[in-house]
Amino acid sequence: MSTAVATIAQPKIQHTECFIDGQWRPAMSGRTFETINPATEEVICEVAEGDKADIDAAVKAARHAFDNGPWSKMDARERGKIMFRLADLIEDEIDDLAALETLDNGKPIRESRFADLPLVLDCLRYYAGYADKIHGSTIPIRGNYFTYTRREAVGVAGQIIPWNFPMLMTAWKWGPALASGCTIVMKPAEQTPLSCLRLAQLAKDAGVPDGVVNVVPGYGPTAGGSLVKHPGVDKIAFTGEHRTAQIIMRDAAESLKRLTFELGGKSPNVVLADANLEKAAQGAYVGLFLNQGQCCCAGSRVFVEKRAHDEFMDKLTKLTKNRKLGNPFSMDTEQGPQIDRAQFDKIMKYIELGNIDGAKCVSGGERFGDTGYFVQPTVFDGVTDSMAIAQDEIFGPVMSVLTFEDWDDLIQRANNTFYGLAAAVWTRDITRAHDFARRVRAGTVWVNCYDVFDAAAPFGGFKMSGHGRELGEEGLKAYTESKTVTISLDA
Repeated sequence: MSTAVATIAQPKIQHTECFIDGQWRPAMSGRTFETINPATEEVICEVAEGDKADIDAAVKAARHAFDNGPWSKMDARERGKIMFRLADLIEDEIDDLAALETLDNGKPIRESRFADLPLVLDCLRYYAGYADKIHGSTIPIRGNYFTYTRREAVGVAGQIIPWNFPMLMTAWKWGPALASGCTIVMKPAEQTPLSCLRLAQLAKDAGVPDGVVNVVPGYGPTAGGSLVKHPGVDKIAFTGEHRTAQIIMRDAAESLKRLTFELGGKSPNVVLADANLEKAAQGAYVGLFLNQGQCCCAGSRVFVEKRAHDEFMDKLTKLTKNRKLGNPFSMDTEQGPQIDRAQFDKIMKYIELGNIDGAKCVSGGERFGDTGYFVQPTVFDGVTDSMAIAQDEIFGPVMSVLTFEDWDDLIQRANNTFYGLAAAVWTRDITRAHDFARRVRAGTVWVNCYDVFDAAAPFGGFKMSGHGRELGEEGLKAYTESKTVTISLDA
């Protein structure tokens, strides 16, 4: 990760209202809510609290823009050009946007600037290039007929994103939707609305027509729930917790909206004794502690072959104990605060449960500092499969280390979760690597690496980690419908 920029200044807050039909508007109720700096626990600003009325206005704008406006009817190559311009505008403001993300989310500026924002650009440009390459096929059928298929935009897409990667999740949702010709109503997480609101203005500046992109900040039960239930919305894309997805499925049942979910995980990260243990320890370290452990695909269950355990743990604990926590605006900070008080309290409770259940805390386990929601990077050794820290998605910097000896037993244990988002294996044995990739029930399997993402590679989960895929060509399928056209060739 390059850190060529020495310092990045804290940003000026530009947008705090709802963005509807190309205009900035206060919430119709007049209500606002506070967004908090998790590093200082201080209020950053007040943001419009959108609810059912604002969602209704946004959906109507998106519906009109789709049914009557230029976006879905625009030449696909022109849509792509506008998306490229949006990426260029983001790149022009990359330092300020990274600072805005760090201020609102608490993640280290080095990650916002040199990890998240480059992936945002990569995603938007990838789908901008795909805008004029979405096509159907011709199909030979019986009789004197000509049959072909068309891929058409699904319509108005309601999109609900989480707080852990606000700008990146915006790009993951906007990219395929805009390329397909859909219009959008997005509900950002109430903890982190600021960067998404700024991107909405940049979309307008890039030439995205009014009503195509709408952003309504607010809370899940009010703004989010209203978006899911609205009859004018054709599709919901949600990234978040599986319990919320269950509510969305129930609420969307009446209108049979198309649904895609990218949900949580309890991902197994497996280290065999023949692996390069130096790289495996580094991979486990990054695979769990990246973004303060607040990653849906975090490698939170680290299975280490028993005969490699001691050497691996020595390397891992050295890395963990040297991890630098502190001011997220310092370029040398590696770990910032958790997102809010509720998440901080949840993580500390799981650390307490780990100790109560008999796991051995070999690193961390305490709060860091007196201000902000900082948790020390924590490693538990001697964990068993039945412990809460090995079963539940903690979504924080808490790693569980388990050992194994039998390969088939390891595969069974790796699959012993209702999640199935990601998995990894570290080995020099290519046969074992392929066997692991085939038998482990997960949407992404990494071999001798972790957290490798690219806009071209589909991402999503098995089981209760969701359904549908984001990114790549697969990601476009969620925003298009297939239409079959059959024409008689008889005069």
